[in-house]
Amino acid sequence: MSEPREIELKLECEVSDIAQLQDHPLLREASERGEAQLASVYYDTPDRALRAGGLGLRVRRIGDRHVQTLKGEGDGLFARPEWEHPIAGAQPDLGLLADTPLADILERDAVLEPLFTTAVTRKTFLVRQGSSTIEIALDVGRVEAPAAGDRIAPICEIELELKDGEASDLFALAHAVGALVPVRLGVRTKAERGYALASGDIDRVHKAEPVPLREEATAADAFRTIAHACLRHMRLNEAILLERRDASALHQMRVAIRRLRSAFSLFGDLVEDAMGERLQADLKRMTEPLGRARNLDVFLSTTLPAERERHPDEVGLLGLERQLEEARGKAYAEVEVLLDSEAWRSLLLDLIGWINAGPWLRDERGDRPVRRDEPARDFADRELDRRRRQVKKRGRHLDRLSPEERHRVRIAAKKLRYGAEFFATLYPGRKAARRHAAFGKALSGLQDQLGALNDIATAHDVVRDEVVREGGIEAGASTLFAAGMTAADIEARSADLLEQAAEAHAELIDAKPFWR
Repeated sequence: MSEPREIELKLECEVSDIAQLQDHPLLREASERGEAQLASVYYDTPDRALRAGGLGLRVRRIGDRHVQTLKGEGDGLFARPEWEHPIAGAQPDLGLLADTPLADILERDAVLEPLFTTAVTRKTFLVRQGSSTIEIALDVGRVEAPAAGDRIAPICEIELELKDGEASDLFALAHAVGALVPVRLGVRTKAERGYALASGDIDRVHKAEPVPLREEATAADAFRTIAHACLRHMRLNEAILLERRDASALHQMRVAIRRLRSAFSLFGDLVEDAMGERLQADLKRMTEPLGRARNLDVFLSTTLPAERERHPDEVGLLGLERQLEEARGKAYAEVEVLLDSEAWRSLLLDLIGWINAGPWLRDERGDRPVRRDEPARDFADRELDRRRRQVKKRGRHLDRLSPEERHRVRIAAKKLRYGAEFFATLYPGRKAARRHAAFGKALSGLQDQLGALNDIATAHDVVRDEVVREGGIEAGASTLFAAGMTAADIEARSADLLEQAAEAHAELIDAKPFWR
């Protein structure tokens, strides 16, 4: 079945930005298509079968017309399948969706109920960018969930939809808009906002979600979908950090960044080009403040409470806590400056543009075109095998390795774990699911032990950098004593952790690969 696809990029902004953008020659000189009041009702079954199946169904009223739209999740961010039909009234007409994925999800006698609504004022413009025609839609309004206590959330976004032409022109236009007003990459559809509002999860911290890889996906498709999932994971938690200081959101944002960087590594020279290398370097450099804040979070929430329990009468621990709390405040302030910067917003637009229209997709040298188009599952088989061999080889005699060598094992295990998570949906069936669960459990066990050893090394760095180096003589003798005592206590755990890590490595090697 051929799927009609919508190629659209969302940008989030403030209402004042919409007004400023409308007054710019970019839109003043464009072909204005008018203003419309859009009232949409979103439907699902009582058990949320459509949501679970990655679908969204709405009926939108535009003047005296009604339009029914079914959307799929597509590649997770940029291109989505869409089925749209005019209908006679306000109720969904499922007969028009018999040839869509909806038919595989709903039972014949399924009951649909309205869950939430959106009310949006939309102004649309047609602009020419390069050789392409792009529609700019300025949406201002709200989403309401009447069944959930009349919860309301604002909507303010710019949608760029490619009508004809090249995707690269769409991203060029996004940059042009971003140079005029401070926009952020949007990763939530209006339907997702509504579901989150209805469930009370509108501002919850988000963990990584399963990556929706299609059976027929190519290696290039797989990379784009994985990278989109990482950007989505990152932006959902960034939105929380822009509102408040939240240790869990910061942790998940760092996880998303590590996953994205691992995706670059997993796909290697298939996606390699000068622009991609620059973006990777910028991403690593710019996100360093998140690492410092996370290290202080872990020390203050885990390491220090354990020390207080061991030494309840040590007064120097209070001074140590005060100094590290002050350091954490400064670290989070640096994170806030980063996330509020034009350079950071621009980097994310650069990334989404490069992922979907970068030089790596146009490079015709050697066997690159063939490798880009090979089945994603063939690529995954080969890459997971390679990463597993790497962990096996590097982890031999793990309890006798140097800290630097153990760090290399930890990085290799992390990339294998992310690869196993990224490619999981390419291996359907109960047998693969059982093996994936067992393999993931063994891999998590190894990562837990190696992560604990890394936390010890990081705790030493925190004591050295934030207390001894930053505090110096002003820290006070009791604080410095407490810092030294804490460093000695955490180091004492190393021997047991090394033994447990070696056992976890052996269990991982015994676990059957789920991809074979």
